[in-house]
Amino acid sequence: MAKRKRLTPEEHSIDPAAQQMLIRADELGIGTAFTRADDMVACNIGAAGLCCKICSMGPCRLVKPGDTGVCGATMDTIQARNFIRAISAGAAAHSDHGRDMAFTLKAVANDQTEGYVIRDVAKLRVIAGHYDIPIKDRSPKEIANDLADLYIAQFGQQRGEVALLKRAPEKRQQVWKDTGAIPRGIDREVVEALHRTHIGDDQDPVHILQHAVRTSLADGWGGSLIATDVSDILFGTPAPILGQANLGVLKEDMVNIVVHGHEPTLSSMIVAVSQMPEIIEYAKSKGAKGINLSGICCTANEILMRQGIPAAGNFLQQELAILTGAVEAMVVDVQCIMQALVGLADNFHTKIITTSKKVKIKGATHMEFDEHKAVTIAKDILRFAIDNYENRGEIQIPDERADLVPGFSHEYINYMLGGSYRSSFRPLNDAVMSGRIRGIAAIVGCNNPRSQHDYLHTYVNKKLLEQDVLVVETGCGAIASAKLGYLLGDAGLDEVGPGLREICETIGIPPVLHMGSCVDNTRILTVLTQIVEEGGLGDDIDQIPAVGLAPEWMSEKALSIGAYCMASGAYVIFGGNSPISGWPDKLPGSDIVSQYISEGWEDLYGGKMEFIADPDEMIRRTLEHIDKKRAALGLPEYDPSKWGRSGDSRMIDLNELPLAKRKAALYGVPAK
Repeated sequence: MAKRKRLTPEEHSIDPAAQQMLIRADELGIGTAFTRADDMVACNIGAAGLCCKICSMGPCRLVKPGDTGVCGATMDTIQARNFIRAISAGAAAHSDHGRDMAFTLKAVANDQTEGYVIRDVAKLRVIAGHYDIPIKDRSPKEIANDLADLYIAQFGQQRGEVALLKRAPEKRQQVWKDTGAIPRGIDREVVEALHRTHIGDDQDPVHILQHAVRTSLADGWGGSLIATDVSDILFGTPAPILGQANLGVLKEDMVNIVVHGHEPTLSSMIVAVSQMPEIIEYAKSKGAKGINLSGICCTANEILMRQGIPAAGNFLQQELAILTGAVEAMVVDVQCIMQALVGLADNFHTKIITTSKKVKIKGATHMEFDEHKAVTIAKDILRFAIDNYENRGEIQIPDERADLVPGFSHEYINYMLGGSYRSSFRPLNDAVMSGRIRGIAAIVGCNNPRSQHDYLHTYVNKKLLEQDVLVVETGCGAIASAKLGYLLGDAGLDEVGPGLREICETIGIPPVLHMGSCVDNTRILTVLTQIVEEGGLGDDIDQIPAVGLAPEWMSEKALSIGAYCMASGAYVIFGGNSPISGWPDKLPGSDIVSQYISEGWEDLYGGKMEFIADPDEMIRRTLEHIDKKRAALGLPEYDPSKWGRSGDSRMIDLNELPLAKRKAALYGVPAK
């Protein structure tokens, strides 16, 4: 069989920096995720969720109508089982992140760590107040100790309700009670999902999918929300800060250390220690001018939005950073780390350093991180990287970087709309109600080499901005937009609809708001909850003109995020292929599960999940949904012609008119 034609670097990515590194990889004869995706033909049976391997009687592949597994499992049962297992793995990953953060908070509260402090006492007190933890006349550490105990208990809890659910709108909480979707404990729901899908257990696809909802809620309104809360308390709640993104942030004359993964405990300490005079002097003693720290993936977002440390790129750029030849060490913890990094690094001087108790990669250097000795271990890691500086060979750093302003936490959005005196979501609600903002889109998620790198994120983003849709972003999608300038002040406003442009100019914000890492999708839920509480846009999340999109999704975490956003009332659209697509020719019974997660879930929760490959269709359905929700609320139809002649830009135009005409335009005085 003839080998498939490989895509060109321009077909692989829209990012010039990525293209340059892919050309270099080809010249050196080195493979990357892009070329491996070219060479690896996806299994159409597995891609459709029609392969079952949960027991050794299989694997069973359903290839024609009427096929069942050896045990008799049908197409819809196998698809539902595969789907819930993916959601459970995603929920486990993000929630385990939250567990580690809760244990770190406990250790900090009891003076058992090295180098960590409680940085946001105000948020600590606000969060504690949600759970009636006493605050008056108590020190931050006393409050933090109780909050940590409460959060740790949510994981092993066997009965009752996960405590964080009370932070959702009251009507939404009642929906979950009525449908039996309330999670009892975070770990319990993940374990039960695996039990239900063992051979000979749950065989009703609808029943299986109902537990998938409960498992995802244990993540979104449980483990992930815990991770975001504790990160803000320990490292500071994000606020706008100037940063840069893309491979051009690497420096020729400095020790380049790239942190990659998801947990801010490690990366934040690496940042702090890298700024110590003794470490900087050690780097200079090796011939470098200093230390240059940057991030990849969601670790990039964590340190970008709090300390302004630049992002070297998103998920698909982790290999490309090493290809520059300028990276002394890539320090990784958990999630989204390619095993191929070690083999790739063998072609250069770069050291791959694993740090988590949960993650080792054969061939990498393991320097296990421990929050109790955080400063000491961070120094050891940095010195190890610095010692590698003299081993550099030829380097090639793309001259591509973009400025951005990240850090729009829901607390800052509340502040920016009214200042300290009258902070409120009222201006945002009013802008949506008037039609200046047509609706809200949350564009989130990964990169996937099965699609052109960054294209779907940025194309969907651009088209929605033109239609006056305010965009909030997290994760690798946010880094994609940053590279095109959408996350910087008034940059790109010439491509934004007239109503949204007025809002951005008036408040002084970018048209796309960076809200953090992928675990911080919980911030989006909090924003939607505050919109509901402010009034005027319904009494539950499912009534808000808003849509969630994951255009380039690839991980199990994305499916968990999509499920908990759906259960919260959102319409969620995934790009690319569906993992439960059935057969292309739509054989009878081939789309039962796909229909249920759309139509069935919408009947129960007001939200739905759909997989749409065509970006223009994604945009069309997004706008259709937003307009449907506007109509249901009795809001005026979207009419961009009403806007665009007010605010600063209008005053500039008016000042160019003669005085008489200016008065006529401003006050309705007849011009003489």
